[in-house]
Order: sequence, then C-alpha cells, then structure tokens
Amino acid sequence: ETLALTGESGSGKSTLLHLAGALDTFDAGEIALDGVRYSTLDDAGRAALRRGRVALVFQQFNLIPSLSVAQNLAFHARLAGRFDTDWTRALTDRLGLGEVAARYPETLSGGQQQRVAIGRALALRPQLLLADEPTGNLDESTGEAVLALMLDLVRDTGAALFLVTHSTRIAARLDRQAHLSGGHIG
Repeated sequence: ETLALTGESGSGKSTLLHLAGALDTFDAGEIALDGVRYSTLDDAGRAALRRGRVALVFQQFNLIPSLSVAQNLAFHARLAGRFDTDWTRALTDRLGLGEVAARYPETLSGGQQQRVAIGRALALRPQLLLADEPTGNLDESTGEAVLALMLDLVRDTGAALFLVTHSTRIAARLDRQAHLSGGHIG
C-alpha cells in the first residue's frame, strides 16, 4: 500500500517520517513495524532496522560523492548483507542508469541522482520505503517520471510506501492520503 501525508510547512510531516524511520526518538506513544516496538530499540537496533526493514529517500539525494552510481546503488544493501547482483542489475536497468553506472553523482542531473537514491533504498528490498518530498528538487516533468518509476518499483518489490509531500497532485497518485494539521492526522 502507498500512503501520502500532506500538510503545511512546519506541521510535523518530516518529523513523523523521521520517527517512522527510527532516525529520531519520541517522548510518548509507540511505533511498531511488524511487531518490533521502536521503544525497545537502542541506537544499534534502530540502525539495524534502517539497514533491513526500512529504507529512506530524501529530497536532498544524500548520495556518497566518492562512490560511483553502481557503488551508491549497492552501498546500503552491502552494509546490510543483502546485496543481490541480479536484483541490483535489474534496478539499474529499470532506473535507466546503465549508461551512467561508472559516473559519480556530481556529474548527474537531479533526476538521475534521485533515481540513484531510490534504487539505493530499494536495493535493500525493504518492507517500508519512507520518502520525504522525493520530487521536491526536480522540475515537474522529471518529478512526474521519477514518481511514476518509484511507484512501479515499490509495487514490484511489495514494499509499503509512506511519502511526505506538499503536493496534492502527487498525493492523489498514491493509494491513500492523510493530512497533518494541528498535530492531528485527518
């Protein structure tokens, strides 16, 4: 399933996404993924969760500049001990990155860099993909193409997608929409 969370700037969308990704800790309440309660996890446990079950894609591409496209695609999967050559090759092809696999991030367009970031996240085959304004740094047509590709890949991998966006147009492309306002989801 895919879920889009919309809301005004400063409403807490990114904070909620960071909590779901175990990037931040919370003071009250509970978050659980597949029976794993986040409140029981220490720093190492939260990192293990992000390496295995949860993957993140940000508006800023966060690629490692000293690694080639191919190395960036494989990076998190290798860290998690889940690197699969065939899957990574298939992702590279689906993402249209075969011709730039040996290049470095700074030589790529914004759309190419975001496709690398999406591929790096999905190379893990996560249960949950969290995306914070993944098309925010892209022009409308490139953003539309990147979003369509991400949605196709998410469906193919069976991952759930939780996407934060300001755009109601983008939100409408996902299975479900929620709106955060005044600290409440509606």
